[in-house]
Amino acid sequence: MSANRPQSRRSLAAYFPVACLVTGLVLPPNTAHAEPWAGFNSYGYPGLIDMPQALSRQDGELAFTTSHFRNQTRNTLTFQITPRLSGSFRYSSLNHIRPYPGQPVVPYRFDRSFSLHYRLMDETALWPALAVGLNDFLGTGQYSSEYVVATKTIAPRLRVTGGIGWGRLAGVGRFDNPLSVLWDGFDHRPGREAGDFGGNVHGNNWFRGPAAFFGGIEYLATEKLSFTLEYSSDAYPNEDGTAFDRKSPINFGLSYQATQNMRFDLRYLYGSEIGAGVTLSLNPRHPRSGGGTDPAPQPVVPRSQIAALGWGDLSENALRARLRQAFADEGLRLHGVSRTGAHINVTFENLSFPNTAQAIGRAARRMTAALPAEITRFTLTPVSNGLTGAAVTLARADLEALEHHVDGSQLSYSRAQITSAKSARASAVDPDRYPLLDWGVKPYLSTSLFDPDDPLRADVGAELFARFEPAPGLVLAGVMRQRLLGNLDESTRPSTSVLPHVRSDFNLYEREGGTALTELTAAYFFQPGDALYGRITAGYLEPMFAGISGELLWKPIDSRIALGLELNYVKQRDYDQLFGLRDYGVATGHASLYWDMGRGFHAQVDAGRYLAGDWGATVTLDREFNNGWKVGGFATFTNVSAADFGEGSFDKGLRFTIPLAWVSGRPRQDSYQTTIRPVTRDGGARLDLSERLYETVRGSHVAGLERGWGRFWK
Repeated sequence: MSANRPQSRRSLAAYFPVACLVTGLVLPPNTAHAEPWAGFNSYGYPGLIDMPQALSRQDGELAFTTSHFRNQTRNTLTFQITPRLSGSFRYSSLNHIRPYPGQPVVPYRFDRSFSLHYRLMDETALWPALAVGLNDFLGTGQYSSEYVVATKTIAPRLRVTGGIGWGRLAGVGRFDNPLSVLWDGFDHRPGREAGDFGGNVHGNNWFRGPAAFFGGIEYLATEKLSFTLEYSSDAYPNEDGTAFDRKSPINFGLSYQATQNMRFDLRYLYGSEIGAGVTLSLNPRHPRSGGGTDPAPQPVVPRSQIAALGWGDLSENALRARLRQAFADEGLRLHGVSRTGAHINVTFENLSFPNTAQAIGRAARRMTAALPAEITRFTLTPVSNGLTGAAVTLARADLEALEHHVDGSQLSYSRAQITSAKSARASAVDPDRYPLLDWGVKPYLSTSLFDPDDPLRADVGAELFARFEPAPGLVLAGVMRQRLLGNLDESTRPSTSVLPHVRSDFNLYEREGGTALTELTAAYFFQPGDALYGRITAGYLEPMFAGISGELLWKPIDSRIALGLELNYVKQRDYDQLFGLRDYGVATGHASLYWDMGRGFHAQVDAGRYLAGDWGATVTLDREFNNGWKVGGFATFTNVSAADFGEGSFDKGLRFTIPLAWVSGRPRQDSYQTTIRPVTRDGGARLDLSERLYETVRGSHVAGLERGWGRFWK
């Protein structure tokens, strides 16, 4: 046997999560087995009581599960990434356990872990659903296990599940690994190496070592109540005899689906313990307010009615005044107007609608009521920070004919001409547009998760913001925060990082920054070419760093690929986040590749130098919904070793964008954004800049318009 063969096996195993994701995107989005009574187990992923099952939840669903039995509390966030693939992040509070078998008992331990669950096959009349999964593949290994599981509905209210597990799931009734017939390396499961900081992918453990069977039966008594009987193969090697006494492999459970989004579980576990759990879920595709409560759009006014008014040919100033008022009534802002005969070119800013196509549709309707009948073609170009998006040209006759057509959205999109906005950049800017001052006060929420001393901390307060635009593309902005209540400033754990403390001193910033100037910048946005966008920003860029930042983006309007380059020189700010600077300075920057993959998925790779002076790359994958919701994850790999990085081994996390329009049902563009990191360290840290170019322009390009055109007539 070749000495290189085991290494080959480990290398192939390491690509398993990537293979799950790719096939999840490529295979047809079958949702036949997203059953309403497919529940979550105590680990927060699709399962029975403690064991997995082969079903999936509804595509796009986001669920939070908390479960508890004696000395064990697990909090899990699970996202149904594709119809076949779900991912889970788990934060567990464990008391009186051994960190690993054979080690002394510790009084408590906070453990972070990730899981992937992938449905390989759908259930048919003859065959069960089949799924494969990885548990704790990117954590400390406390729950490290793998499984293959099948689930079959044998009666309308009865379902059976059986599977085989490895690792943690091979603790009871274990037997020799059946995969050893393929390669004898599957016989042995390597242990964790000394000094393992967690966070690394241990692909050389997957599906290796002894295996064991598990299974269960589920009975749906009513539409809301179900019962489960389970045989668990988990021996709880680190908890048995310390955290609790495990007396039996048999578990019993009942589940009550109180509402569509709330589920309660009660369990009798391992012959000795009572457990309980609750799951709260939502689906970003389903607005809280149903279809939304947007004000009804103004109807299209036919040219025959306009001609009957006898307006005659309006002057340029009169046209501009009419459009300025019409757009303001719709929550839009006129930016510029130019007219050539029967064709009018309008640039405008969308102040209200999260969907650019909807804003264009609303603007076009208003124009039919504000413009003389002689103008028969409209070109509308959205503008943001002085940067133009794609120019959309519409025939006035098409607006009149398609407003109430059964297939009006599709027909209006196919008849629209979408081009680059060369002429729009030359259109006359509305003289009333600049200068402009905008300011206000709003509440803010700032959170900190997974501090070992207090896993949940938060502050709430008031935020004063101001924005002054003296000329096109020139933006002066500032944000001042005043903490009103919270406990972020109570964290006293000092950073032990051997790297420059570019992020790990966050508690010092929170403690001293009760009144904080979080941003004070001057920025200039410009377009040096047809597909080129630029930005230069200087000032106090974010709460921890000040300096100068320059960015260049190549993004043709009809391309799903974009390339960016960002260069910065920054110095660290004083902890009070006012005007002082510390001694640490660094040149940092990245080259970026952006890819709109379709079906709502976006990939991004950023390669370059980070704030601590380390070099590497960040890989990000987001799923974006048409209403503006985004759920994504990222991982950063740099030349900092796991030992120097510290706990977690490398920077990684989840990020969420929740559009407030989804919550309120009213048109608005603001959103709540948060990032969840298992641990905050200094390696792989990047500047937290506002208004980077890609997010500024991409929604007004072809892919963004096409994705949102269903709301053109809304």
